[in-house]
Amino acid sequence: MRSRLRIFLTVCLLTCAPGLFTSSAQSTAPAARDPWLPFNFLIGTWEAKTASGTADAKVSGIYSFAPELRDHILARHSGSANCKAPTDFDCEHSDQLYLYPEGAGIKAIYFDNEGHVIHYDVTTPTPTSAVFLSDPAIPGPQFRLIYERKDAILAGKFQIRMPGQTEFKSYLEWSGGHR
Repeated sequence: MRSRLRIFLTVCLLTCAPGLFTSSAQSTAPAARDPWLPFNFLIGTWEAKTASGTADAKVSGIYSFAPELRDHILARHSGSANCKAPTDFDCEHSDQLYLYPEGAGIKAIYFDNEGHVIHYDVTTPTPTSAVFLSDPAIPGPQFRLIYERKDAILAGKFQIRMPGQTEFKSYLEWSGGHR
C-alpha cells in the first residue's frame, strides 16, 4: 500500500508541479510595456495647413501616424497637396519618420525626398505632446520637431537652431484635425 501511495504522489508531483510553477511564474511576471502608449494622441490620419514659419509657405497636406512591423515601430508618412511658396521651397515634399525603442528611450529617424536624414531623441513632456530633438554635437544646424494636441487639433512645429545661435526658429508650423 505504501509503495502505491509513493508512486501516486511521485506521479502527481511530476505531472502537476510543473504546471503549478509555470502558472505561478506567468502570473507574477511583469506585463510588457507598450512603448507607444505615450504616443497614442498622435495615432491617426491628420490634415495639416501651415500657419507660419520662416519658410513663408502656404501648404496643405495629410500625414498619418500608425504602428507598423508588428508594433515594433511607430511610422509617420506625409505628403503635401496644395502649395504656394517661394521657389527655394519644395512643394512636392514628402517624408517618412520612424520611431523605435532603443534602450530605455525612444528614438526616431526622418527621411525625405530631398535626401535629408535626421536622427532624433524623442520625449513626451505631457500626455498630449512629443518633442523630437536632434543631437547638438553633430555639425550643422540642430533640429526640433514638436507635436501638441489640443482637443481634436494636432499642431506641429519644425524648428531649426543654426550653429552659434541660442534660440530655435520655426521653419514651418501647421495644425489640423483628424481626417
